[in-house]
Amino acid sequence: MDALHDLSLGDVLRENARSYPRHTAAVCGSARLTYPELDDRVNRLASVLSSKGVETGDRVLWTGQNCHRLLEALLAAAKLGAVLCPANWRQSVDELRFIVEDTTPRVVIWQAEEVGEVSIAVRASLPSTPANDRITWICHDSVEPDGYESLLSRASNADRGLDVDPSAAVLEVFTGAFGGQPNGALLSHTAIISQDLVIGMLQRISSETVFLASGPLFHVATLMTALATFHLAGTLVFTRRTDAEEACRLIDSEGCTSAFLMPTTMHEMIDLNRDGRYDLSSLRTFPGGKAWNDMVTIDDSPWGRNPAGYGQTEVMGLLTFNAIGWPSDGASGRPSPLAQVRIVDPMGDDVQDGETGEIVCRGPIVMNGYFERPELNTVRQRGGWHHTGDLGRREPDGSISFIAPMLRMIKSGAENIYPAEVEACIARHPGVKEVGIIGVPDRKWTQSVKAIVAPKEGAHLTEQEIIEHCRSSIASYKKPKSVEIVEALPRKGFAIDYEALDEAYGGGGYPGIGGAEA
Repeated sequence: MDALHDLSLGDVLRENARSYPRHTAAVCGSARLTYPELDDRVNRLASVLSSKGVETGDRVLWTGQNCHRLLEALLAAAKLGAVLCPANWRQSVDELRFIVEDTTPRVVIWQAEEVGEVSIAVRASLPSTPANDRITWICHDSVEPDGYESLLSRASNADRGLDVDPSAAVLEVFTGAFGGQPNGALLSHTAIISQDLVIGMLQRISSETVFLASGPLFHVATLMTALATFHLAGTLVFTRRTDAEEACRLIDSEGCTSAFLMPTTMHEMIDLNRDGRYDLSSLRTFPGGKAWNDMVTIDDSPWGRNPAGYGQTEVMGLLTFNAIGWPSDGASGRPSPLAQVRIVDPMGDDVQDGETGEIVCRGPIVMNGYFERPELNTVRQRGGWHHTGDLGRREPDGSISFIAPMLRMIKSGAENIYPAEVEACIARHPGVKEVGIIGVPDRKWTQSVKAIVAPKEGAHLTEQEIIEHCRSSIASYKKPKSVEIVEALPRKGFAIDYEALDEAYGGGGYPGIGGAEA
């Protein structure tokens, strides 16, 4: 460590509190915090976490919806040299129990309202082990003496001023379940700070930015802009979950200049605001149809003119940007100025421009590795490069085109669904012999999940039985929308022939050129 030259997320907060003492850092319901007030609360939470045994390298798990307390938990972990893991609050009991047991947290900060039943069930179902027995569970929306706010009110607000290594992990974000189980990508202070500056430059983020964190903060796509806004002393406005009317209200009342909005939500906002009851003119965003354009301000930043690119959780969001070096031949733009990118064959050698190979990269935005996955880390970090597991192509002008995941993926709305995870769930049904999952085009959601199931001899399966089996074990958005019961699945040698399944059952619309997996 080099205290003279290092910078951590805790240091960013300290400096914002000094440099922007009157600036609003966070708005969440009735809570409004200036940067000094945010720093005070973060110091108090760090004291609470430390009293519960959180030390350097320990994990703190968040199992709630979007809230200013999630930001406080990340920054408190940052000041202690610990790691925050924001879990997907839409998970089933089995899925969340896996996350708890996999992360072995010292503290779980959970939410009772709307989503608490799953956390309560997980806590009750955990076996008694040394790791599980030492977990402290703190309810962030409780008014009880052991609740979040009560604990903060009694804690010291002194900044411990610990020396924290910026190259150490501070954020753990679970990836999609490629290979059948999710993996926690460990992102360092340096990775976040580096990405903040690139996102800030391209989106023109400043202390005047007011970002509506309306997308899920367990997802790097929302975290990317939210943390850049924090870093550059803007204002973060939190809303629990995506809701079109709440988004309209907050944009109007808080003067939000940017937001994480999916097309479905934008269409709902247009319908809600046809009478002009909400003033959305402060929002700088992508153009759409006339009704949308008349309500908002069209974003002319580099990002607004040429959004997206290619990326993944493991690189803190985006690795390539359409906004960099425009115009370009590549559908995914050019690499971040803080990354090197190569396209390689299975031996790790560069392929010729125009040929397809695996996208590999290195640089400060790349994760430290997956938590407790030494074998997977060896594979993904071989040769000193992060192997993305995605196919791409370097175009003659030097830009990049993302082609497809090396492992097939289904895109449903904003969610990435990995067939291997859904197949593993269905295969656990006692009446299932074999199963193949495909994605079929869906007008509203891009794709929907379809299961092709072959039952064991003597078993009588129904579509609804398979869907309900999935509903009880995995997040609802991952379950099949439709199921075909067949005698046997087509095969290429020993492997299921997914191309034949697509052809026979209407599969298609998989993320392709220009897609970004984040």
